[in-house]
Amino acid sequence: MFTGIIEETGRVKTITQNRITVEAKIVTEGTKPGDSIAVNGVCLTVTKIGKDFFDADISPETLRVTALDNLKSGSLINLERAVQVGARLGGHIVTGHVDGTGSGKYIKKEGGFYNIAIEIPSELTKYVVKKGSITVNGMSLTVADINTDIVSIAVIPHTFENTNLKNLQVGENVNIETDILAKYVEKFLSTSDNKSGISMEFLMKHGF
Repeated sequence: MFTGIIEETGRVKTITQNRITVEAKIVTEGTKPGDSIAVNGVCLTVTKIGKDFFDADISPETLRVTALDNLKSGSLINLERAVQVGARLGGHIVTGHVDGTGSGKYIKKEGGFYNIAIEIPSELTKYVVKKGSITVNGMSLTVADINTDIVSIAVIPHTFENTNLKNLQVGENVNIETDILAKYVEKFLSTSDNKSGISMEFLMKHGF
């Protein structure tokens, strides 16, 4: 499990159809083979670790459903180690299991902040709400607004400058993970033996 708070940006050293080598400094500290690291929001298992690099395997399924196949040698990537028990949960619950890919629509600087719009698959919009959380390339971000398939996100300067958002291009694919709590709520409400009296109307009435 992750928090969506990026610890550092690393760079792809090499990437093939089944393996990635990442240059990094912070996330290698205390990490051993078998540990998990989120790479642009994708949970990968470390297979080899060095002072300033780590290797991880990439399955064909991971390449199919994520934007990792767009990476190349030198690409800037967001990195986060799995959360430790007892640590502060600064973002939201992030599994590292990507739901799909979105596409950057525009990036506008407004004052010192940045307004970023991302088009996401229509089947994911039901899990996204205004002022809720969404994970973009591993970053826990707050939804400023959603209009059909377009999610607008207000990004503070610190996040923009210390993640690979600063390199995001219009039309570029990004990894999207929606809030897992929304999926559990949907599953709970869809079960035929839901006798609690809790419904979608009940949740909306009480601010959920």
